[in-house]
Amino acid sequence: MSTPNGFPQHSRVCLTRSMEGGAVQDLQAKKAGKAAKKEAGGDGPPPKVGTPISETLKLLPEELKANMKIKSITPRPPRKPRLERAASLDEKSWRKWRRFRTSQESLTDPNETSSSNGSLQEASPSPPTRGRASPCSPCCQQDSLHSSPDALEASPGGKSRGGASDLGKRASEISSAFGGLLRGKGFAGGKPRLSQIMPARPLPPMELNVASHSLRTANRIDSDCLDYRHYSQHKFGRVSSSLSDSRLQGNGTLYDNCSTDSMKSTFSVLTPIRAKDVRSRSYLEGSLLASGALMGAEELSRYFPNRNMGIFVATWNMQGQKELPVNLDDFLLPTDPDFAQDMYVIGVQEGCPDRREWEIRLQETLGPHYVLLHSAAHGVLYMSVFIRRDLIWFCSEVEYATVTTRIVSQIKTKGALGISFTFFGTSFLFITSHFTSGDSKVNERKLDYNKTIQALTLPKNVPDTNPYRSSSSDVTTRFDEVFWFGDFNFRLNKDRETVDSILSQNPDTDVSKLLVYDQLTSEMSRGSIFKGFQEADIHFRPSYKFDIGKDSYDTTSKQRTPSYTDRVVFRSRYKDDIQAVKYSSCPVIKTSDHRPVFALFRVKVRPGRDNIPLAAGLFDRDLYLIGIRRRATRELLKRREQKDQRSSSICSIS
Repeated sequence: MSTPNGFPQHSRVCLTRSMEGGAVQDLQAKKAGKAAKKEAGGDGPPPKVGTPISETLKLLPEELKANMKIKSITPRPPRKPRLERAASLDEKSWRKWRRFRTSQESLTDPNETSSSNGSLQEASPSPPTRGRASPCSPCCQQDSLHSSPDALEASPGGKSRGGASDLGKRASEISSAFGGLLRGKGFAGGKPRLSQIMPARPLPPMELNVASHSLRTANRIDSDCLDYRHYSQHKFGRVSSSLSDSRLQGNGTLYDNCSTDSMKSTFSVLTPIRAKDVRSRSYLEGSLLASGALMGAEELSRYFPNRNMGIFVATWNMQGQKELPVNLDDFLLPTDPDFAQDMYVIGVQEGCPDRREWEIRLQETLGPHYVLLHSAAHGVLYMSVFIRRDLIWFCSEVEYATVTTRIVSQIKTKGALGISFTFFGTSFLFITSHFTSGDSKVNERKLDYNKTIQALTLPKNVPDTNPYRSSSSDVTTRFDEVFWFGDFNFRLNKDRETVDSILSQNPDTDVSKLLVYDQLTSEMSRGSIFKGFQEADIHFRPSYKFDIGKDSYDTTSKQRTPSYTDRVVFRSRYKDDIQAVKYSSCPVIKTSDHRPVFALFRVKVRPGRDNIPLAAGLFDRDLYLIGIRRRATRELLKRREQKDQRSSSICSIS
């Protein structure tokens, strides 16, 4: 049916929809059709869908305007944007592609499924893209691009899928998605100008995880807090509200693990501490092996995953010399092994007059990584215990006791000094002794030993970790790990000439022939002294007696026999808890007639309990500051000397 001016009714409706940018609802289309029929004055059969648009193009602009006034259609304002979650890049591209396909399916004429290349290529500069033609422009149906097999679906009976309501609804979707299918004027040069069509296929998805590997490695989480991310999403408010992985992913935002890694880095690289653990912790009383306990298994595994710590134990008879070695690096920090130890215990017999100066020198050598946990003295017997500064919190109160074996002497040169404490759940006892001297006074030395184990009153306030295996008559049975070191004064039962001959024959420290005459080895094998103790294999030359400042043994008239007087022995409540790593002497220190002797150990540590008297981080702060200042000053002086040396060098020309 046609209007009085010959304009087809169906084409007019399609043209009106095209001119309005595809934003007309189906209900408005129906009202427009009814009004057109009423003005035409009759009802006739519906127009054919395939009416050529060339008839429309023959209309003059005035006639078009007159036809437009037949029924004015007021376009609706664009609908308010629906609030929805933000979409990622790949999700947005998928939505656009889906909307484009849906709009093409809704506008496809079911009676015409063929397509060819023609006018669209002339009108649109965009590359060929698979799609469907719109029923309002037959030329697009005839000259469209090849349709994809999955997009072209023929309906049974030649009927289009969906009704008129679907057409209006999807036309509005096209309008909102693309901003109008037609741009500018509806027609230009007699051909429709279509907007640039979006790519038919979605872009390749972007990798969501863009976190830097270098940043990830700086935010490593310990094994006992691997559930921190899951835990924080549910328990930690700030994370779950802003930086939770699930929230970021749920909002469709481009995210990566770097978000939560950055959040964790704000807490530093240390292991996060849960609030409930802070509530349950008490650094002075605490609970027995509870989760989050200061001395418990979690904390122990964090610092010592294999539960083994390194301990350096050394003894040196300084002979009361005022002069201290210029450099103690070779003594405290031997090049083998490569790593420093967790704890340093140094015992001195016949120490220098200025004990404080000696401790400052130790602190200066060990540097800022170590602090003086405790030091004690008994006459000229000194002992200093240094520990890594981050381990100071896991020590109990430090206790010490002394024993004098020579009462008649005003200056306590012979005796024993013991220091004990608990580290995590392992109790330690360190004893340094100076036994009676003399080649033949073996029994007196055994008496010194027996008096020491009976009279040394330790522990005092710190509880015994295993009281069922302790003995009131032997202090060494009341601790898990015991290290006894000092100048035991046991000699070699052989004359000087024989010893010199053996030493000259075995310059490469093969001293097995000498140890056959060692008094201490013989007495320990009999069980008369140091019961339950062990000693590492000796591969160094005798540490006594040297000429001061020289590598030669005693050249005075006394011609004392070289001997292994300086020793380090150990015992443990549990088998294989202590492993000797190295046992040697330091031949470069020659300020005394004794060479320092040291041993390196690997000691197994067990978790403990918080309800013991704790040191609470107590250390000698004044000594620490003085030692660090001296270390810095020494380094500056060294650099200045090197600079002066380079500047004062003279180049001579011959």
